[in-house]
Amino acid sequence: MAFELPKLPFAHDALVPVISQETIEYHYGKHHQAYVTNLNGLIPGTEFEKADIETMIRKADGPIFNNAAQVWNHTFYFEAFAKSGRSVPIGPLADEINKSFGSFESFRDQFSKAALTLFGSGWAWLVKKEDQSLQIVQESNAGNPLRKGLTPVLTCDVWEHAYYIDYRNRRADYIKAFLEIIDWDVVARRFI
Repeated sequence: MAFELPKLPFAHDALVPVISQETIEYHYGKHHQAYVTNLNGLIPGTEFEKADIETMIRKADGPIFNNAAQVWNHTFYFEAFAKSGRSVPIGPLADEINKSFGSFESFRDQFSKAALTLFGSGWAWLVKKEDQSLQIVQESNAGNPLRKGLTPVLTCDVWEHAYYIDYRNRRADYIKAFLEIIDWDVVARRFI
């Protein structure tokens, strides 16, 4: 099965000034594309040749896992952005955020801290557990919570390629801006 770089749900300049067109062109056009290309080159002749990407994330190791997870993680990350989307959650997602974290503001603080304090490169995730409660987890490198039986709801990419062009080494500024362009309608659909 050959994988393709999924089309972005927005124009390359749609997130300016939070994320520049140059960052999108590098992050999506170069990095995300490289993971797709690498994965397509790694799977022929392996047990994963006809597998879907979630199966590879759950069962593969080494380069196949790393590239499959990065394809999935990046696709998931980019799908949650919209400069004009709903800026706060409503409905069942808002209720569960309040139940799990005390308030939306408390969630934002805890999620930001998880993204900021992750050592090195990786991802901060908001995940749904089997009991429908929410949890914030950190994953290093290509880590994906699907491997632990958790359902991803939101992720923040804290690899430097996600923010260095626009924010240099100011990860905290990037995380704050990141939370301003989340379309919570998209995130709510993932929660249900």
